[in-house]
Amino acid sequence: MKEKFYITTTIPYANAPPHIGHALEFVQADVLARWNSIKEKNVFFLTGTDEHGTKNYQTAKKAGKNPQNFVDENSEKFKEILKLLNCSNNSFIRTTDKEKHLPGVLKMWELLEKSKDLYKKKYEGDYCPGCERFVTAKDLVNGKCPDHPKLKIEKISEENYFFRLSKYSDKIKKLVESDEIEIIPKKWKNNFLGLISGGLTDVSFSRDKSHLPWGIPVPGDESQVMYVWCDALTNYLTGIGFPDEKYKKFWPADVHLVGKDMLRFHTGIWPGMLLSAKLPLPKKVVVHGFLTINGEKMSKSTGNVIDPKQFVKELGSDALRYFFCRNFSFGDDGDISREAIKRRYNDELANKFGNLISRTSSLAEKYGIEETKNFLKLDIKSISKFIDNFELDKALNKIFEFLDNCNEYIQEKKPWETKDKKVLYELVNAIKTATILLNPFIPTATEKIAKHFGFKLVIEELKKPIKNLKIKKASIFFGKTE
Repeated sequence: MKEKFYITTTIPYANAPPHIGHALEFVQADVLARWNSIKEKNVFFLTGTDEHGTKNYQTAKKAGKNPQNFVDENSEKFKEILKLLNCSNNSFIRTTDKEKHLPGVLKMWELLEKSKDLYKKKYEGDYCPGCERFVTAKDLVNGKCPDHPKLKIEKISEENYFFRLSKYSDKIKKLVESDEIEIIPKKWKNNFLGLISGGLTDVSFSRDKSHLPWGIPVPGDESQVMYVWCDALTNYLTGIGFPDEKYKKFWPADVHLVGKDMLRFHTGIWPGMLLSAKLPLPKKVVVHGFLTINGEKMSKSTGNVIDPKQFVKELGSDALRYFFCRNFSFGDDGDISREAIKRRYNDELANKFGNLISRTSSLAEKYGIEETKNFLKLDIKSISKFIDNFELDKALNKIFEFLDNCNEYIQEKKPWETKDKKVLYELVNAIKTATILLNPFIPTATEKIAKHFGFKLVIEELKKPIKNLKIKKASIFFGKTE
């Protein structure tokens, strides 16, 4: 039986079209999904859109649109960008889906009630509309939310249902400290433990329907709608079939991939819900940083967003995917620009890898190749370890060190003079090795390269000799961008 690998992204709000920050998370998740796929695991990659809540309702209202029609439009735009980025997600969950999502959310509410962890009380407090949560003075910097500094903190007074998160505070702290819920990179583990040093507090789990009519009604209380946490976070279960028993095929999640602003919800509220519901906990929460433009965070609320479609149309999906994984380490912020993406693409994919393929295939067609056991060496174990440890930039660095060695080797051996078929075999085998390892990062090009040279894109293929000994000159797989 195949080992399973279940990875999720956060589900973005459908209050606006996707921006390039969403593309970063989609691509990183897809690379990890594809990597485990070429290792021949049973992979499930889930993403989707969060379609209830204040932000979606208010934005639809401002646009003069019915909320359902509004989120339908934006949800389609997220599906479109996933396709443009060549992402391999198995499913796309929508929180307005009454067949796939609603039954699981109602079941989750029932389980929380069964544990006596939901109660109703009147509450007055400060509320960040960007985070869609109540905040305290310690959460704010100069009276502003650090993640949404341009949004006004609102005063809200309501009677709502609350979830007894405080009940699970000590348990969650121990789970994180012991790495039973592993937060990667470690600096974000330390950050989270610092955030909860004073203990987790109970969380608002509903809103008054007169203030927010757009949401799932609370069972047995039509005056309230469920707040974002019970609704949206449960997607990680409903996306794989919960409450039907089939969800157990993939649960628990192996990786929840989240932005650093989503960390507290996925390692605080979500584990609290699962402990209350007596369900298994996710294994890892992997945190990525923000994309910046000239050092400033990019987000819909600040308005400095870039449409990823413009980059993909200009440079292709592989160029953007490669840049995301080569330029940024997990957990760190990184600046993005068209010039930087183009430079990485031209200097490395076109000049180093593309040029090696072109020269080698041209000479192999002319002189042929002859099998040999002498191979250009690449430490595949270290690359595998880097990717499994979410160090994608280090893995790519290692692969391109190998391609540099290959380009030096062809210059040193001069097969255009010696007509050495064994040297050309070594170089073709090196191209096969690099192509298989680069497939999760740049699937569009590598699928074409594998087809041209006649090998499969799975790790096991690295151990096998080249079958196709009649190599034809390859077309240009990485056309330079201007």
